[in-house]
Amino acid sequence: MKVDDFDFDLPRDSIAQRPVSPRDASKLLRIDADLSDHIFKDLPDLLREGDLLVINNTRVIPARLKGKRGEANVEVTLHKHEGDGTWIAFAKGAKKLKPGQVITFDDDFSADVVDKDGGEVTLKFNCAGAALMEALEAHGGMPLPPYIKREGLADERDKSDYQTIFAKEEGAVAAPTAGLHFTPDLFEKLEAKGVQKAYVTLHVGAGTFLPVKVDDVKDHKMHAEFGVVPQETVDLINETRAKGGRVIAVGTTSLRLLESAAPEVGKLAAFEGDTDIFITPGYEFKIVDMLTTNFHLPRSTLFMLVSAFAGFERMKKAYSYAIEKGYRFYSYGDGSLLSRHDQIGD
Repeated sequence: MKVDDFDFDLPRDSIAQRPVSPRDASKLLRIDADLSDHIFKDLPDLLREGDLLVINNTRVIPARLKGKRGEANVEVTLHKHEGDGTWIAFAKGAKKLKPGQVITFDDDFSADVVDKDGGEVTLKFNCAGAALMEALEAHGGMPLPPYIKREGLADERDKSDYQTIFAKEEGAVAAPTAGLHFTPDLFEKLEAKGVQKAYVTLHVGAGTFLPVKVDDVKDHKMHAEFGVVPQETVDLINETRAKGGRVIAVGTTSLRLLESAAPEVGKLAAFEGDTDIFITPGYEFKIVDMLTTNFHLPRSTLFMLVSAFAGFERMKKAYSYAIEKGYRFYSYGDGSLLSRHDQIGD
């Protein structure tokens, strides 16, 4: 398929700049054989006893930094941890950066440029581990996507808004945004309904925001991201499936990780490592039955994924409907609940 096939017109005022409050007051579009309008706090009414939510518990770090290379301003967004205080980052003005140069973020906080590949640089910070996390907290900003407009770095409100309530494992440089709709009250209602939850970790990279620059979908290469599917989650998923329950991925990050950990249909194994899985129409889903996710960019790998999951024509129709009905798009926007295309009775 061509990338142009996944294009659509999106009015600028459809792009959410702030989330609604409370989080579960956002809209929720149910995408099945028909389309139906809900509020996210209605989610327990749309699920069944015995279903299982699989949630990404990654924690977003303040990965955007502004510094100086001599007198020149430099802005970097970390996107993949290489260990021992070393990160691969996207850099504004990368053309002028060279290996051996130093970027200074504060008097006692700097990084050496050790490699460069196009718009990416490899940075070796002068601290690592907990000390680096402290420095990022002190000098970095939340790595909001480019379509959320702020003066300078993200503001104080974004520090909480751009973090899920179950964020635990530090390492993401983009939020698993489907999880932003959940509240403690909603979890209580889901538990009362008999819906269980399990956790995976996928450290979302800033590469998720990169435009697809090729003409043919098959020529696109995904950035790798580190993920973990623990044995406890594997056991819960297998138990759910054996009892006839459905596996519901909270977000495309959880879905991609589960599918990466599945060697064949219905089989899942514990997983730890990088994944660069690219899901497009024609993909055979192995584990996930339903998906809750936000509304994604035109021509993006995420719109390709939801088109693969629920059906290409169905998703184009659903997005047109969402725009017409005033749904809010992207990270701080509204949610959708998708059934898998081969499980929908048209």
